[in-house]
Amino acid sequence: MASTPSRMIRLLSLLQTCRGWPGPELAARLGVSPRTLRRDIDRLRELGYPVRAAPGMGGGYRLEAGTAMPPLVLDDEEAVAIAISLRTAAGGTVAGIEETSVRALAKLEQVLPGHLRRRVSALQGYTVPLTSQGPAADPEVLTVIAQACRDRERLKFAYRKRDGEDGTRLVEPYRLVHLARKWYLVAWDVNRDDWRTFRADRLTSPAPAGQRFRPRELPAPDIARYVAESVTSSLARHRAVVTLHAPFARVAERLRPQDGVLTVVDERTCRLHTAADSLQWLALTLGMFDVDFEVHEPPELIAYIRTLTSRLSRATPA
Repeated sequence: MASTPSRMIRLLSLLQTCRGWPGPELAARLGVSPRTLRRDIDRLRELGYPVRAAPGMGGGYRLEAGTAMPPLVLDDEEAVAIAISLRTAAGGTVAGIEETSVRALAKLEQVLPGHLRRRVSALQGYTVPLTSQGPAADPEVLTVIAQACRDRERLKFAYRKRDGEDGTRLVEPYRLVHLARKWYLVAWDVNRDDWRTFRADRLTSPAPAGQRFRPRELPAPDIARYVAESVTSSLARHRAVVTLHAPFARVAERLRPQDGVLTVVDERTCRLHTAADSLQWLALTLGMFDVDFEVHEPPELIAYIRTLTSRLSRATPA
């Protein structure tokens, strides 16, 4: 039988998997008697871990939320993932938590074994972040929205549209989606009786409206793609239809949600419906697929690509 400290660490790790453990099964996993298991559970409770007996599960145990934050037990992969996430957050991915992220990161890296610190440094050192100058979301706003989504509670907030018009919204919130370094809320707009997508950085003073709602069927099975299409259609000045001379699977592996909607034509070709605010960006996006393609519309994009082709040809004389 393992020593008491190592056994309790193993017990805590099992309880943190967020499931109820029947007493006999948990004792068997640890290789101890039910009596020893009960003593170990009592020790965890004395240390501040809220271990509760789960009724109806044969005397099972579950780790629940408490009034204070007890120490966590992380395996190597979890520790590395959290450290990388904290370093990213410290760089300003979400407004207002950079300093907090740095403090938390300092505490974590202080206790990381040397081989894990080297893994974190290597991953961070050879990863180039895509910086953004756009507005970041307020973490308190994101928290309120996420809780309303979880509790299925209507949410009211002030919202500033793209044209600068301000207004108040009452919605049934469903999902938060992170796309192109911005946060979007997918919600049913009660007053407009339709689905809407809201940018979180334009949303202020969110508050629960005190009304629960019955969940509706989401507007699309792939909610990330739905948001990408909504955002693209709302911002785009130019819409394009393009045939790509490559199999669907080859193009799909390079397609980002914001690039548009891809459909199969046949085994060798596929069709892309896309949109952008500039012809230059459309041409760049198409070129990044690195396959032959044919633009069907709009005529402005066809003309721009012809001009760009001539310019590139003059830049590379024979």
